[in-house]
Amino acid sequence: MKAILNYLFIGLALLTGVCHATAQVTNLGIVPVAGGQSLLYWPVGRTDYVLQTVTNLTSTNWATARTAFAVNAAEVTNSAASGFFRLMPTTTTAGMALVPAGWFLMGDSLDGESDALPTYNIYVSAFFMDVNLVNYGLWTSVYAYATQRGYNFVDTGVNGGAGTNYPVTTVDWYDCLKWCNARSQQAGLTPVYYVDAGFTQVFTNGDDGATVYQNLTANGYRLPTEAEWEKAARGGGIGLRFPWGNLIHTFQAQYTYSFGVLYDLGPANSPAGPSPVGSFDVNGYGLCDMAGNEFEWCWDWYAMPYGQPTAINPTGPPGPGPIFRVLRGAYWQATGNYLRCALRYAAFPNNASFDFAFRCVRGF
Repeated sequence: MKAILNYLFIGLALLTGVCHATAQVTNLGIVPVAGGQSLLYWPVGRTDYVLQTVTNLTSTNWATARTAFAVNAAEVTNSAASGFFRLMPTTTTAGMALVPAGWFLMGDSLDGESDALPTYNIYVSAFFMDVNLVNYGLWTSVYAYATQRGYNFVDTGVNGGAGTNYPVTTVDWYDCLKWCNARSQQAGLTPVYYVDAGFTQVFTNGDDGATVYQNLTANGYRLPTEAEWEKAARGGGIGLRFPWGNLIHTFQAQYTYSFGVLYDLGPANSPAGPSPVGSFDVNGYGLCDMAGNEFEWCWDWYAMPYGQPTAINPTGPPGPGPIFRVLRGAYWQATGNYLRCALRYAAFPNNASFDFAFRCVRGF
């Protein structure tokens, strides 16, 4: 970390050359160069970034770093340039946040739950994620667009509350994929999901038992992989039980107090349903409701043990074979011990429950 900080701003000064020299690079990263230095790069054509800094990763208030110079972590005196750094694109899609590329420890050994073991070091490329769960207002808007263009949904979606800003619920995995494709087309983006391996026929119809292929090179909306979801949920935190730390309060998420669990500080509550999206504070990546409120569909098939087939951008075990798809995040009736970042849940992909919702991600 110290070496990276020492050379971070050297990379900033050389960015013009880097953009031309690393045209094949598709993600933000740091590469070693001659002379024991490092270069910071980002995708070609995406040069409108702002450097931000924060002194503590538990803080969510990143500030623009106005002073750029080499930093020695042991001798920092200028608070504007101290601590941790990130580059944020100023052209991030409205309503989405950047989850930066990098390695993280996937899984959880804190509470001895076999479902989240063994832990693995996983690398995930940078991506954008919806700050909030898809709310009923957005769902119905895209749904209307889709049904007028030949899409067929098994479930129409249910409003999780009394207003359009509550999460849409009661949507199965297949309908989420079709909706993502429709949202992509409505936004002028390339759909991700297809019914053929050659990515020629967009997935617009079909449900239980349908074979779906995802084109991860497309720039459209999609469900997160399980690894992407967990990295996003952790918000840059390392080895923590929850997105914000190891203790939980009922004012941090929509869930039901768990009596007898020492790290649940309550107070006791009995929520009647999900909360409006964005009701609670964001995590380190600027994301809401990554614990509690509603379970969230992911792309992956569910399998035990927890191990991933690859350490770089895993997409879960191959099908056919597994019968469940992964859900993450827990829901409003779950107790605090179920809201851990590593907690895994699974359901048949054609299961549409009032407890199931989703959010979208996009690649670069």
